[in-house]
Amino acid sequence: MRRILTTGLALTGLAAGGLIAATPAHAAVFQTYGTGVNVRSDAYLSSPVVRTLPGPTSIDVDCQKAGDLVTVSGGSSRWWAHVPALGGYVSVAYVAIPEDKLPGVPECGGNPNPPSGDITLADVQAMFGSRIANPSLVNTGLPSLNQAMRDANINTPYRKAAFLATLVHESRLEYNIREIGDTRPYGGRGYIQLTGDFNYRPAGQYFGIDLLGNPELARSLQWSAPIARWYWTVARNINPFADQLNMGKVNAAIGYPAGAEDQRRCDSFKNAIRYLTGSVPAGVVCTRSKAYAGDTSKLTRAQFDALGKTGGGLG
Repeated sequence: MRRILTTGLALTGLAAGGLIAATPAHAAVFQTYGTGVNVRSDAYLSSPVVRTLPGPTSIDVDCQKAGDLVTVSGGSSRWWAHVPALGGYVSVAYVAIPEDKLPGVPECGGNPNPPSGDITLADVQAMFGSRIANPSLVNTGLPSLNQAMRDANINTPYRKAAFLATLVHESRLEYNIREIGDTRPYGGRGYIQLTGDFNYRPAGQYFGIDLLGNPELARSLQWSAPIARWYWTVARNINPFADQLNMGKVNAAIGYPAGAEDQRRCDSFKNAIRYLTGSVPAGVVCTRSKAYAGDTSKLTRAQFDALGKTGGGLG
């Protein structure tokens, strides 16, 4: 439990496993609790893990940064402690103090706001209106989703519009959604509605987690956005289709047969572009060629890429 250890213990400077050396003059010393606490490269749950603390550890903190909310049995915090000796950030939720923010520790750079250019709740509500059915839940997931977009180079209006339009139709931008009525072990979960063992297995292998054994991880706050990023850039290579304003290919890459849904998603794409740029450019493609008309969901990336080269159908 987080609150069991006192601040006095946190300031004793005891090191676990020799991870921390002498305390820099500008740093404050705190104690973590629990085992398997991740140190991440940034203050977001989707940021890479740079190391894992095996047990309670004394950490030298030089600043703290606002990021993703982390909730554990002992409390919650959106603040992350920067630990230079470990090369990353530890959630304050795992620091043995009664507060949710480290006392006496300055904010990193003096700016706790998320990076510029991030998508906000007001943005997606303006783009998609009533499709944002649970604003509070959407807002909770946005920090991790924005990080995933940065990681995936979804950094232009066209790419953002295609990605968000896709997710608002897949999941209403709710990170923890489960496909209604789908009782399959590997049915749709999360932002991208990850489906099928042929996706759960490679996604889990990519992130080093057992998605086949723990499919519910696919709709957790920690993994839902990274998995959407994985599908967008690893299972498929979708950014170029967005650059081409080709929502027909985007929809084919997501994996369902051509039909009326294509136009609905394309309309959402246009709405997002209009909001982000002020107008809808000429040349938006909403339909698919014959090669992409079928259900492409079970194709490997190589097989999907081959469709565009051969011009053939799905067999």
